[in-house]
Amino acid sequence: MHDILSRPYTIDDFSVCLAIFDSNVPTFLAPEERTDFRQFLESVNGGDRRYLVLTRQGSVIACGGLIVDTETRRARLAWGMVDRALHGQGLGTRLMQARLAMVRATSDIDELGLATSQHTGGFYKRFGFTVSNVTRDGLASGLDRWDMILRLA
Repeated sequence: MHDILSRPYTIDDFSVCLAIFDSNVPTFLAPEERTDFRQFLESVNGGDRRYLVLTRQGSVIACGGLIVDTETRRARLAWGMVDRALHGQGLGTRLMQARLAMVRATSDIDELGLATSQHTGGFYKRFGFTVSNVTRDGLASGLDRWDMILRLA
């Protein structure tokens, strides 16, 4: 895993990030979420939105970011995903570690939140996140929305 690097997202990563999204539909992401993801990518790395990619030998293999609100001292994980063909190789953990480093480098953030599905909630529990709310079919039919929180302070 020493060949995995993280770097800020650039517009050149747009198409490959959309392909990573598509590789995770329909089990982990709903097709109707693609428009929201596309709009997010068009507005990242400015202001309160920070996004990064993981690369292996120059190829983007995962992406994820944060939305930071310094006024409320909270941040939210945003659009984290690993290419479906590469699941189970520890890349999600690497991506999570990189995003945790991003939030810790942001001063005055006490809480990190996220919305995920029942398929990945257990992954985030390993990092200390707790479930604050579950909405059946909250993301799409068959995809429950799990709101989760990690207290940093």
